[in-house]
This record gives sequence, structure tokens and C-alpha cells, in this order.
Amino acid sequence: MPVDVSDAATAVAHPNIALVKYWGKRDERLVLPYTDSLSMTLDVFPTTTSVRLTAAEADEVTLDGRPAQGEALRRVTDFLDLVRQRAGRAERALVDSRNTVPTGAGLASSASGFAALAVASATAYGLRLDARDLSRLARRGSGSAARSIYGGFAVWHAGVAGGQGGGPYDQGGGPYDSDPDPDLASYAEPVPVPVEELDPALVIALLDTGPKSVSSREAMRRTVATSPLYRGWADSSRTDLAEMRRALLRGDLDAVGEIAERNALGMHATMLAARPAVRYLSPATLTVLDAVQQLRRDGVSAHATIDAGPNTKVLCRSSDADRVADAVRAAASCQVLVARCGPGALLHSEVR
Repeated sequence: MPVDVSDAATAVAHPNIALVKYWGKRDERLVLPYTDSLSMTLDVFPTTTSVRLTAAEADEVTLDGRPAQGEALRRVTDFLDLVRQRAGRAERALVDSRNTVPTGAGLASSASGFAALAVASATAYGLRLDARDLSRLARRGSGSAARSIYGGFAVWHAGVAGGQGGGPYDQGGGPYDSDPDPDLASYAEPVPVPVEELDPALVIALLDTGPKSVSSREAMRRTVATSPLYRGWADSSRTDLAEMRRALLRGDLDAVGEIAERNALGMHATMLAARPAVRYLSPATLTVLDAVQQLRRDGVSAHATIDAGPNTKVLCRSSDADRVADAVRAAASCQVLVARCGPGALLHSEVR
């Protein structure tokens, strides 16, 4: 098929922070998680990705102004192969992706990156996908990207096991049923939340923006395979998610924060129990956790959540965000910014 000037698109997506975490894949090829997860999409750190089809013999990928190499290049080209297969087209693509969030630092750059790539590449290759299908597609690049298709709050359904992978639920008695096409059952969808009543903000403490010493992918594999705490956390995470949804629907930010903090600390406990241990928490992380506890003692609703890295996010009311930011900045002497609910992934022409 000849390349047309219309075979190009640019999309913008934002990272999301999981309040009930995703940690561990039961199927790495399809990127199917062991547990459901729930997140808040942010209004900071957008990724802008352009895809233009070309008559070249190979894909060309630029990340933040530099040619992509190694694993980063492979992940993008594998994703484009999936899009080409679904579109029934063979043209290679020029991809230019610009992050405003540090890559590989536990700040969800892969979520915004692959959500933007999903929207831009699907459009460039002529696929007509609804939000649920885009979520399924984005998931294949990075699991958390499934949630960044949506603004506000979103839940990612783990779906069904389909007999894939190896891990804590493969010996029978697990929460999943068999299905011939588990890919269809794992997608994200928005959670209706009274945002005005909830009034949420996330105060982000940027403690270390360098790449992680252990990638999230390797840390997940090690945790699932070796941590004696993993199954208990996965079981409790399902309870956390059910309680989180109820708390969101009634606009109870205190309960949302309590659930988010216990879920995150439990996830990090499973990593510390892995063999060998995976430790993302740094002394500065613990300093921020102490500051958050002091804020609660002072009557401020503030609760921490931590992803794969030392950087800590503090959920609080928007009206308290400045006070929380000042307390965190004073405690950890770090850069701090305030995020609120952000939009879903959009084509550049749709961005307001």
C-alpha cells in the first residue's frame, strides 16, 4: 500500500499512578497481570508521540531527541509489529516520542509513552478502535499504559488466566477461569468518581530521577518467583480494590488514602522478601513517610504511595496540597510538584 501524507498522527498521554498496584504478570507475552489495579491519571508529565508511515525498510524511533537503541527500540518495534498485524499493513514507521517525565525512575513514563504510541500508531495505520480496544492495545506495550488511555480514575481488569504463565495462582483454586482468548478480558475502563467532592491531589517527591538499578520487569519476575509474601499480598489486593472502589464512589478520600498506603507498602514488603531482595525504598523515602505520618498527627489527610522506585507520592486534598508539599520539601530537601486529575490519551488535534 503506498504511503499517504495522511498516514501520520500525533498523540498526547499522561502518566497514571496506581492506588491499588499492579505487580506481577501471569503472561508476559500478552502482558496479563495477576491482580486488578486502580489508578489516577495525572495532569503533569505528558508524553507526546508522533507516528508517520514511511517507505523505508526499517522503523526509525527517536526518544527524547536521540535514536532509540537496544531494549527501548525493540519494545517499540514489537509494538508496531502488533499494530501492523491488526491493520493488515506492512509499512515501516518514523516514531518520535518526547517525555517530560524522567524515564525509568518509577514515575510511569512507560504508561504515558505506550498510551500515546497506541493512539498515534492506531490512527496512522488506519485502525478504528474504541477506548477499550485502545486500552487492550496499549497494555501490550506496558501494562500500566492500559489505564493511561483514560482520564481521572481507571480500573484495569486482570481478566482470566487462560492457562498461561507460572506463578501463585497456577496450582488451582485461584481467582481466574479458563478462557480461549484471555487477551479480550484484560482491559481498563474508567471509574465514575465524584472528583469535585473527592478533591484529590498527588504531591510528588522527586527523590531520585535516575534509572532504577533493577528494572520493574525483572523485579516483578523475581518477586513472583521467590517471595513467600507475594500470594498473600495478591489476595489482599483484591480486597483492597473492592474497598477502594466503594471509597471512591462515596467520595471518602481518607479511606482511599489508607487503602492506597497499605497496598503500596505491602507490595514493597513482597519485594523485600524476594530472593535476592529488591529494595527500591531509600533513606529519603522513609523520611517522606515519616513526614506523612506527622502530617496525619497534625490533622491533615495525607497518605503515601510508592511505585517501582524511591520517589514518593502523597495523596491529599487539593486544599491541603501546598501544606503537604512544604512539609515534604522541608523533610527531604527535594524537588516537589503537585498533580491533580488529568485527561486521557488524545490525538494532538483533540487536545484543548
